Amino acid sequence: MKILVPVKRVVDYNVKIRVKADGSGVDLANVKMSMNPFDEIAVEAAVRLKEAGIASEVVAVSCGVAACQETLRTALAIGADRAILVDSDAELQPLAVAKLLKALCDREQPQLVICGKQAIDDDANQTGQMLAALAGWPQATFASKIVIADGQATVTREIDGGLETLQLALPAVITTDLRLNEPRYATLPNIMKAKKKPLATLTPAELGVDVTPRLHTLKVAEPPSRSAGVKVADVAELLGKLKNEAKVI
Repeated sequence: MKILVPVKRVVDYNVKIRVKADGSGVDLANVKMSMNPFDEIAVEAAVRLKEAGIASEVVAVSCGVAACQETLRTALAIGADRAILVDSDAELQPLAVAKLLKALCDREQPQLVICGKQAIDDDANQTGQMLAALAGWPQATFASKIVIADGQATVTREIDGGLETLQLALPAVITTDLRLNEPRYATLPNIMKAKKKPLATLTPAELGVDVTPRLHTLKVAEPPSRSAGVKVADVAELLGKLKNEAKVI
């Protein structure tokens, strides 16, 4: 069984985000970039399936600028067998990425796609669902447990009321939640081995996909700063402020 794992290069989760002075976007100058944390969980899930003898090959895929090769090398160091970069300088929105992944699925014929439920930069939570719709495959989102057997995937997913268990016929799309696993650290020997693993580069044109953005960002702004709190002398004063100033009662 071949597993395809999309990974995204995002601003590291430890970095404090700064908005550009003109409000056109987030300032990425001299900012540490890394693999989207949910995608790390997806890579770990795929590698564990391979180690269990269920999967035969894990292919990592990234769509974006040439620097995404660093993210793919990280996936290879974790345990992916090979990588594919869809090189594009355009702003890749979720639908465009889903179309690129659909074209790669047609080319690679994987039996399973495991991807992070969302990216921490745009929080869109759309690509996996769009890919499943384009491919006509069953999907299970927010997976906290994955079991593959007899050509089917049994997925436990987190919902508002607790847990839900789904059974999917393969091929299928699964998106990962935080509690699925804890990704391993890439060891130095594996990082060195990753440099020798194959990494192919394609373009959207070669895949026959138009990635022209359909949405336009009007403005990016930081949330308003929170005003300082005040101390009140008694309950009566508190109720007065809630009623007259905050106007919440």
